[in-house]
Amino acid sequence: MKSHSREIIVYYNPQSSAGKMTAAYARSVSNNVILYSFEDAPPTETGWRNIIDMLDMHPKEMLDKSNDYYQGEIRGKDFDDEGWLNIIKRNPKLIKYPIAIRGRTAVFCHTPTAILKLVNPSNTEKHHKRDDS
Repeated sequence: MKSHSREIIVYYNPQSSAGKMTAAYARSVSNNVILYSFEDAPPTETGWRNIIDMLDMHPKEMLDKSNDYYQGEIRGKDFDDEGWLNIIKRNPKLIKYPIAIRGRTAVFCHTPTAILKLVNPSNTEKHHKRDDS
């Protein structure tokens, strides 16, 4: 998964306040923003694997552990990397924060301003970046 270096792709939950704010912030810093609901996120394992690799995160770190489905079906279970990948692929609504991608760089947007890591070249020295704030 790679976006054009002039566009920002945001995967998010359009019903969440964090998603709405991140989408709005992305639009305020770039004229080339493509928004996808998590429900419309990459349907393939390869697409998700690329996103996870760009984020340099373990898939479990991306999940909203307070979600009822997580609590009832996933909590306390141990999965291999392929299993976690399948959970995200089949349940993208469990992803806690928006994911923004520009070129080969992605950020897990704990805050809407994490988008700035994609538009400020000094913050994109490494290809794999994530927002740890």
